[in-house]
Amino acid sequence: MGAAQKRLLFVNGTMGAGKSATCAALLKQMQPAVFLDGDWCWNMQPFLVNEETKAMVTGNIVYLLRNFLRCSAYETVIFGWVMHQREIIDGLLEQLQDLDFRFYLFTLTLSEGALRARLEDDIANGVRSADVIERSVARLPFYDTMDSIKIDVSSIRPEEAAQRICREIERREEP
Repeated sequence: MGAAQKRLLFVNGTMGAGKSATCAALLKQMQPAVFLDGDWCWNMQPFLVNEETKAMVTGNIVYLLRNFLRCSAYETVIFGWVMHQREIIDGLLEQLQDLDFRFYLFTLTLSEGALRARLEDDIANGVRSADVIERSVARLPFYDTMDSIKIDVSSIRPEEAAQRICREIERREEP
């Protein structure tokens, strides 16, 4: 990797796949790095999805990613978010195309059973509402067809998922 070129990692997956925990583990393993959780840009009450709020959220994300990519203190910028449609990813990348970086898209996949078990634990712990299960399960097929590097997290911890991502990056960056 050239001195000027950074890495931009997008980590996507359905709700409950473990994106936030995996990205937090990646942050520790890929220093110097910075992590942006897309949910931080979308944490509002009431939760309202319309054209105005979607534009605001993507604008916030692009602003932060751009600043992280420009900052000399970081070699790796990690971004975790649901991103269940390629158009979302392409829309973000289009607004960053004037910057120099090596892009990686990782998708956290998991079985429906593993997803349901994780979400049920989250619901029992008051982290999520019960309606999330069917919404999250319904999005699983979107990730199966996504052109990305897949990491099956059905039976591994976030730290191991992060290690697999690091190994994949190392493999792809070997001379």
